[in-house]
This record gives sequence, C-alpha cells and structure tokens, in this order.
Amino acid sequence: MKKFLLVLSFCMISAGYAQDVLDKIVAVVDNEIIMKSELDFQVNYMIAQKKINPNNPDIQQQVLNSMIEEKLLYAQALIDSVNVSDDEITRQVDYQLNMLSQQYGSREKIEQLYNMSFEKIKRELRENVKKESLIQRLQEKKFGLIDSGRREVEEFYNRFKDSLGVIPEKVKLAHIFKNPRTSPELKQKYRAFAEAILDSIKKGADFAEMAKKYSEDPGSAAQGGDLGFVKRGVFFPEYEAASFALAKDQLSPITESPAGYHIIQLLDRRGESVHTRHILIKVKSDDQNDLNTIEFLSALRDSIIRKFDTFANYARTYSDDKETAPFGGPLGTLYLEQLDKHLLEITSRMNDGDVSFPKRVDYNQGTYGYHIVYMEKRIKQHQPDLDLDYADLKKLTDEYKKQKLYQKWMTEIKSKIYWEIKL
Repeated sequence: MKKFLLVLSFCMISAGYAQDVLDKIVAVVDNEIIMKSELDFQVNYMIAQKKINPNNPDIQQQVLNSMIEEKLLYAQALIDSVNVSDDEITRQVDYQLNMLSQQYGSREKIEQLYNMSFEKIKRELRENVKKESLIQRLQEKKFGLIDSGRREVEEFYNRFKDSLGVIPEKVKLAHIFKNPRTSPELKQKYRAFAEAILDSIKKGADFAEMAKKYSEDPGSAAQGGDLGFVKRGVFFPEYEAASFALAKDQLSPITESPAGYHIIQLLDRRGESVHTRHILIKVKSDDQNDLNTIEFLSALRDSIIRKFDTFANYARTYSDDKETAPFGGPLGTLYLEQLDKHLLEITSRMNDGDVSFPKRVDYNQGTYGYHIVYMEKRIKQHQPDLDLDYADLKKLTDEYKKQKLYQKWMTEIKSKIYWEIKL
C-alpha cells in the first residue's frame, strides 16, 4: 500500500514539477524513458527516507542505476514471456482500491486527495501493479529456489565472521491474545441488531437508506452500501460465499466475517464478478467485556506461573491469534530494534521464563485486544555464533548468493537490451 501511495504521489509531484522547469530525458531503456523530474523526485525521496547527506555526489547515480535496472527487469520479463493473469492483477488492484476507500471513507475523498478521477487512479495503479508483478515473477523464477545448505552457511560464516560485527540483543517471544469482542454474549447483542435491520428491510424499509443510517463500512455507507462489481478473491471468504450463493436482488441471511455482521444484497452478477451492496454491523467491545478479558488473562498468567500447564498449551487452547495459536503462540526471535514501542515496554525488564501482565495491544485501525507475553529467551549482544545465530546467518548466506547471481545476471541483461544514460 505504501508503494502505491508513493506512485500516486510521484504522478502528481512530477507533473507539477515539469510545469515549473524544463524537463528532459536522462536515460532510455528499451522502449521506455526516465525523465529528469522522475530522477529528482526519487533522489529526494531516498534522501528523506534514509536520511542521507544530500551533498553526497554518488546519490543521483545510485538512484538512476536502480531505476534503469528496474526497467531492464521489466523489459526482460516481456522478452521471457513472464505471465501474470489479468485476474491476478485485477484482484490486487481491486483490493488496494478497496483499502483506499476504507482508509479515506469515499471515492470522492480519494479523488480530491490525488487530484485525479477514480478511473484514472485505477488505470495508473493497474499499470504499476502489472509491471511490479511481472518483475517479481521474473525474480522468483530466477532466484526463488535458492536455499543455502549447512556447508555453505559455514563457509560464509568462516569467510565473513570478522566483518559481521556484533549481533545485537534479541529476544524470543510468544503471546496469548484475546479479543474482547469474541464473547458469545457480546456477539449475540450485535447480531440481534443486524437481524432487526434485516427484518425492517424485508418489511419494506429502503436498503440504501438503512445502509446510510446504520452501516459501519466507511467506504460504502455513503453510497447506500454499494460496493460495485468485484471479482472473486477480493472479499472475505465468508462474504464472497454468501454473495455468490444469492440470486439477483436476493437478500442474504446475517453473514459473519472478521469485519463483523453483514446484510448482503446481490444487485447483479457477471461471470466471476458480483455487484453487491451491504450493511456492516461491527462488534464493539464495552468496559465490562474488557475487564472480563483482563481478568481471564490474569488467571491464565497465574496458572502458568504456578506451573499448572505450559504457556504453549494455554496458547493453543485459548489464544485468539489464529496464526500463532496452533504453534503455541510464537512471535519469533526478534532484535530489540525490531520491537515496536508496545513490545519494547513490556519486555524491557523481563528475564527468561517471565510472563507479562495483560496489556492492551492495538493491531489495526479501530481494532484492539489484550495479551500476555512470554519471554522464552533473552539473548544478549554477542559475537556471531554459528549455532546460536544459524537462522540469521543462513538468511545472510542466501542473500549473498542471490546478490552475486543477480549482479552476473544484470550484466548479461545489460549486454542484450538497449539502454543509455543521457545525463
């Protein structure tokens, strides 16, 4: 998403920039060109992002080389007939546009923000997504199977260990997460509200007016819940299954997804695309439910400290984090510098085997929960160790191999595809 916003920002900034100065071509790559305004923007962006000294004379050349290589990769993808289906591109575009709509509330606000029509934004995004997808597919084809063996990691370690520096402090963490909104009583309260709205519509209330009044989907409520035509693969699976099961103009029963409860109406269908409108009722927690969640996690923590059972077993049984729960709640081994402020505060004074008190965690806009964190191991700053840091050393070895192969490959591409710097 950040990359897409950058692309749109670039389109606007470079367009305005070209009006103020005489633009010129700085490089040609196959059938594409790089303009001075594009290069200047990317240079300024890199300086701002990486806090580089703007007086460094090498920055412009480094950025230009990177832009040329990206265009060479795109040209090579076309030569190699690398394929990304229209459906894949459409799904990515629709998903990103839907995320933008949720972020900014309406298409009109997006158009105002970027000073271009929604259709133009869509065209710009589609072209960018297509190019990026082709380049990514090409690189996956070339380097996706690189996997260093133990012997290669040892050779890399023995060759570079004196130049790797110290390994920063890191921690191995796990957690048990509870979402206050998942209590049966609370969910039933909001489901009953959705049922009442559905009953009103069945008795003659206008769907669009009810959506404007009650729907909590900021991207569609103002349009009467209308989501337009969307291809299969964009919506939540639960929403999609309900939508494709409907006949034209038919209303769905109350449908639950991770977003909340939906009332869905199918307006039209064209092959693998559906045009629906919906009313979303989100499940919102209250103070009492928050308190119950905190008390529950506190009781779990007490049981773990008393060794009634292991942290991992409790995580498998009770955690609402579906990605980590089946494995005992692991968050991984993380460098302290990788931790967000929330986790850093929790773990700063923890030792091996400690379990934190329940803490609120905000993991999405408007979405939160509570968790307890387990410090499985704290690994102090140290010199690289082949056994202790094997996973990190293997990643470095893989990247080293890829970089060497990439440089050789890029030299071959540059010898076959026309490119020229015109600075």
